Amino acid sequence: MKNVIKKIPGVSKAYKYYRSIRDARFQDSESLNQQIQKILVNQYIEAAAKKSLPYKDIGSAGFRCYSQFEEDGIILYVLSCIGMKTKKVVEICIGDGKECMATNLVLNHGFRGFMFDGDPQNIETARKFFLSKKDCLLTPPYFRAAWITKDNVNDLLVKAGATGEVDVLSLDIDGNDYWIWEAIDVIQPRLCVFETHNVIPSNLSLTIPYKADFNCWEKDGHEQDFRSVSLLAMKKLSEKKGYRLIGAHKHGFNVFFLRNDIALDLFPELSIDTVHDNLWTELAQKERWPAVKDMPWKKV
Repeated sequence: MKNVIKKIPGVSKAYKYYRSIRDARFQDSESLNQQIQKILVNQYIEAAAKKSLPYKDIGSAGFRCYSQFEEDGIILYVLSCIGMKTKKVVEICIGDGKECMATNLVLNHGFRGFMFDGDPQNIETARKFFLSKKDCLLTPPYFRAAWITKDNVNDLLVKAGATGEVDVLSLDIDGNDYWIWEAIDVIQPRLCVFETHNVIPSNLSLTIPYKADFNCWEKDGHEQDFRSVSLLAMKKLSEKKGYRLIGAHKHGFNVFFLRNDIALDLFPELSIDTVHDNLWTELAQKERWPAVKDMPWKKV
C-alpha cells in the first residue's frame, strides 16, 4: 500500500516536506529544553549562593525529561546548588539509554557519560540513540555491555576511565545493589542515586544474599519482589562510606545520598520515615511485603 501511495503525483514531495518540518520542530524543542534548563541552573546557583533555596525538599524540584519519574529535575537541582565539578556521570544499569538518570546530563549539560548494562542489545540501542543526537556526534558516552558483579565492577570502571571523583553515580540493577555499592572503591561520587526496595518495612535492614548471576526477572509472580535492598540497609552502608540521605522522588524508592563533605548546610540529612511517607510505599509494604517477608533475606 505504501508503494502505491508513493506513486501518486506530489505525495512523495509533500511527505518529505512534512518530515523536514517535523524534524525541525523536534530539534527546536530540544534546543528550547536546553535553554530552559540552563535558566533553571542559573537560578539555583544564585539561590545557593544566597543560602536561600526555593524548595524545602529536593523532591519538589523534580521533573521528567529522560528519567522514568521526576529524577532529572532533582538531580539538576542538587548539582546546580553544589556545583557541577567533574561533569562525569556513571550509571549502572542504563537500560536502552532513552530512559535513565544520566541521559539528561549528557545531552543537555555536556556531561561525560559512563554507561553500563548487562544486556548487549540495550547497549546497542543506547549507542544508536546517543549517536543520533547532535550533542554527542563528536563525544559520545562510553558504553559497556557487562554483567556487573562485586568482583568486576571496579575493573570495569577503571577500564572505562571512570576513576576518582565523579559528580553522579546511579545504581539500579534490581538485585545485588547493596553488594555492588559496598564493593565500589575506585570512584568517589559526590551525589548517588540508588533504587531501594520500598516493599521492605522502614525498620528492617535487609538485602538479598549475594549471588553473582542473580536475576529476579527470571522468577514468577510475587517472587520477583525478592530483590534489591531496603532503604535502612542502604542508608547504613552509605553512612559507612561517608554519605547521608537527603531525599527521594515522590514514590520513595529512588533515593539520593550526598557525600558528607558537600553542602551540609543546604541539604541536611533526611529520615527514612520522611522518605517513606507516601502512598506507593504504604501500599507496597501493606500488600506486597507479606508475600515475601519469609524469603531468605540477609540482615546487614
